[in-house]
Amino acid sequence: MRAVVYEGTRTVAVKNVPDPRIQAPTDAIVRITTTNICGSDLHMYEGRTSVENGKILGHENTGIVEEVGNAVGRVKAGDRVSVPFNIACGTCRNCVSGWTSYCLRTNPVEGTDGAAYGYANMGPYDGGQAEFLRVPYADFNLLELPPGREHENDFAMLSDIFPTGWHGTELAGMQPGDRVVVFGAGPVGLLAAHSAMIRGASEVFVVDKERDRLNLAQKIGATPVDFSRHDPVQQILDATGGRGADCGVEAVGYQAHDPGGEEHPELVLDNLVRSVRSTGGIGVVGVYVPQDPGAPTDQAKQGRIAFDYGTFFTKGQRMGTGQCPVMRYNRHLRDLIITGRAEPSFLVSHELPLDEAADGYAKFDSRQNGWTKVLLRP
Repeated sequence: MRAVVYEGTRTVAVKNVPDPRIQAPTDAIVRITTTNICGSDLHMYEGRTSVENGKILGHENTGIVEEVGNAVGRVKAGDRVSVPFNIACGTCRNCVSGWTSYCLRTNPVEGTDGAAYGYANMGPYDGGQAEFLRVPYADFNLLELPPGREHENDFAMLSDIFPTGWHGTELAGMQPGDRVVVFGAGPVGLLAAHSAMIRGASEVFVVDKERDRLNLAQKIGATPVDFSRHDPVQQILDATGGRGADCGVEAVGYQAHDPGGEEHPELVLDNLVRSVRSTGGIGVVGVYVPQDPGAPTDQAKQGRIAFDYGTFFTKGQRMGTGQCPVMRYNRHLRDLIITGRAEPSFLVSHELPLDEAADGYAKFDSRQNGWTKVLLRP
C-alpha cells in the first residue's frame, strides 16, 4: 500500500509499504477514506520529537472496515467508522475510568501511559496516512458512523481535534454564560472556540496573529484578538471591563512564539494566567513534552516550563491538562454533527490526494495563507 513516511526533519515521502494484517483476534483493518494532517504532526515534521525515520504518520483517521479478527463481534466489514487517535484496551483501570488516553496496556514505552497511531513515543503503531490501518481492540475503539459519504469532512474531525477542542473547554470548567478565551487559532483552537459556542459561552475570544485563522474565528461568532498588534491580555481585559475571561484554553503548546517569531514555551501559559479571572479555570490541550532538545532554554530542554505559577496560585486558578480521551466525547459530537448542531468542517481548507502529502505538510507547516486544515484522500 501507499503511506506517508517520516524521513527526517521537514521531510516526508509517500512510499510503498507492506499492507497491515490482522495480528490479534481483536484487530480490524480499516480502509482509510480520509486522514488529516494534524498540528501536532508538525512537532515531528520539524524535528522536535524523537520519532524514528520510517514511521508511518497519521492519527486522524476515518474509513471503512475491511476485515476483522475472529474475536470482533460489534463491528463488521463494510462499517463506516471513525478511529480515535487513542489506542485503548478497554479493560485497564484508566480505560474503565474513562481515561482511554492513558491506557495502561497498549504502550510498551517505559514510563508512558497511553498509545496512539503514528506518533513519537506513543507505541509501535503505524499511522493512518495510508491506504489501510490496523486497529487493535476494534470492538472497543471504533466509532460507527452512518453509511455513505455524508458529513465526511465533519466526521473526519472526530478522531482527534473536535473532541480535543471540547476537552479543552471541559478541563477549563466552562459553564454556560462564561466568557472564554482560547489561545491559538489552529485547528484545535478553532474547534475549542466552536465547542464553547455550542456549550453556551456568552463570548469567546480567540488569540492568534494569522489573519486567515482569525477570520475563521470571526466567521463562527468568536471575537478575534490579534496579538501582533497589541498585548492580547490587555485586549481581553479591556473587553471584559477589567475582570478577565471566566476560563481559558491553551491550544498552542511548547513551541509558542512571540510576534517577532522568537520562541517562549511559557508565553501562552503566562498570558492565560493574566487574562483569566481569579478562581477561573485553564484547560491545556496544546502539546508539552518531557524532553525537548530543540528548546531555547536549558530548563525547557528538560520539559521544565517556568510559567507564572505565583500569580496562578495567588489568583486561585485551576488547571487541567493532557491528551483528550476521545471516546468520552466522540459519540455525542457525532450526533451533534448529524443533527446539524455542529459543523467542525468549517476549518477545512484543502483536500489533497495522498501523493501530495509532502506538499501539504510543507505548506501547512509554513502557515501559508489559507492553509488551515489539510485532509488527505488515500
